[in-house]
Amino acid sequence: MNLILRNILMWTVYPDIMSIGLMIYYILKSYGINAFLSSYVATIITGVGLITFFELVLPYRKKWLPSKSDVGTDFIFMMLVQVLLPYLFSIFSVSLLFYFINNNNWNLSSFCQHSYPMWIQILIMILSGDLLRYWLHRAAHTWTPLWRFHAVHHSVHKLYWLNLGRFHPLDRSLQLLCDSLPFIFLNVSKEVLALYSVIYSIKGFFQHCNIDVKLGWFNYIISRPELHRWHHSINIHESNNNYGNHTIIWDIIFGSYFLPKEKMYLSWVF
Repeated sequence: MNLILRNILMWTVYPDIMSIGLMIYYILKSYGINAFLSSYVATIITGVGLITFFELVLPYRKKWLPSKSDVGTDFIFMMLVQVLLPYLFSIFSVSLLFYFINNNNWNLSSFCQHSYPMWIQILIMILSGDLLRYWLHRAAHTWTPLWRFHAVHHSVHKLYWLNLGRFHPLDRSLQLLCDSLPFIFLNVSKEVLALYSVIYSIKGFFQHCNIDVKLGWFNYIISRPELHRWHHSINIHESNNNYGNHTIIWDIIFGSYFLPKEKMYLSWVF
């Protein structure tokens, strides 16, 4: 690939793919397609299609391109832990929470102002959900009982978008609980939830992707590949950092932000 084109793509591929995903979502919505179906289609086209394409043409490390056996194993994890488990979790756990809330006559409408612009509601969801996920993730690295489950996610020797789903079911269930609580207590609309799911999914694919990206000062706001790769280092002093899911702000506030300028490569090279 031409060096100039490569440099342009390194700086633009993330905002471009996120923008394309949101554009597809809004186009489908404008044709009257269900909000959640629109979010799934947008996620598949951009998160699966475009990110896979750029992993092949703009890889961070060619050694991280997955083998057929890697893809097979990670596809099973993806279907069971990232697709089936959230569905079952939403049916049982979230329903139980709603039952508990309704039986105690809690009025959730006061927690979220639906008159707020959609982006403000999503921002509130991101910050609140990420705060819960931050402390769960940090505990999973510092408390042995949780680490035994979370270690499944750190067993990978390559990073590419498909193995973002490699989680122990219990570990993933706890994450889903942290993700779901803001939805319940903020009582968000289905349109807000559908739009959030597009951002959430594409973000997740990108966080693990094997694409050579540069985000510059955005690395002080969002948690993306340049930061998350250090989190997967075999050096514990490097990996016990950058716990953020959507945003890296909580890592900055609580002192676990890590992006050294003097090191060009990770401590682990396979």
